Amino acid sequence: MSDKHLSSQFDSELHSVSTRVMELGGLVESQLLNAIYALTHFSDETADRVIQTEDRVDSMEVEIDHDLSSIIARRQPTARDLRLLIAISKTTANLERVGDEAEKIARMVKSIIRSGSARALPSSELRIAAGQASTLLRKALDAFARLDVDAAVSIIRDDDEIDREFDGFVRKLITYMMEDPRTISPSLDLLFLAKAIERIGDHAKNVAEFIIYIVKGTDVRHTAIEQIESAVK
Repeated sequence: MSDKHLSSQFDSELHSVSTRVMELGGLVESQLLNAIYALTHFSDETADRVIQTEDRVDSMEVEIDHDLSSIIARRQPTARDLRLLIAISKTTANLERVGDEAEKIARMVKSIIRSGSARALPSSELRIAAGQASTLLRKALDAFARLDVDAAVSIIRDDDEIDREFDGFVRKLITYMMEDPRTISPSLDLLFLAKAIERIGDHAKNVAEFIIYIVKGTDVRHTAIEQIESAVK
């Protein structure tokens, strides 16, 4: 069998697994949007749909990892191709974790619906932050599909804004709890939700970092944004 034919087969398998990753991304994005809807409208039914989707997300992650392991075992890829496969695997893991966070939001929404206690607190700000995290995930998926380094850098920068919003929200909740101890329990519920949303932004950022790793071969995790911008020039 010719090297050209082998290369063509590898490209076909790579395209197939990349398509599966995008399918997983679309499923997780839908799961997150439903979680935000459940939070915004206190919809028990929508929260149930988010929870029910999690098994499918987990199954897709396992299937993609199996495909990646099979490609590595059969094709013995070069260093550059191996880097790509590893980055795809890590991207898949981060998408699955976004699904986990969406499920956490849905379960907490169900708890809040049962208690009916959080409506008087500043949950509207939480919904705005959730929308920001959802937008960041969409940008990360688009950037992954195009392997767009500039978009990846922009996503990393935007995640810092979500982190700042999270810090401000936490300070506001602390003020509520200090002023009225009766708000402690619902405030802790909202803090749990805020942390889940902040983690979704982190996972979108991680996907962006893997895009840079694929294209530039540079590991920019735990690196300041100024250094990242310099590294991709």
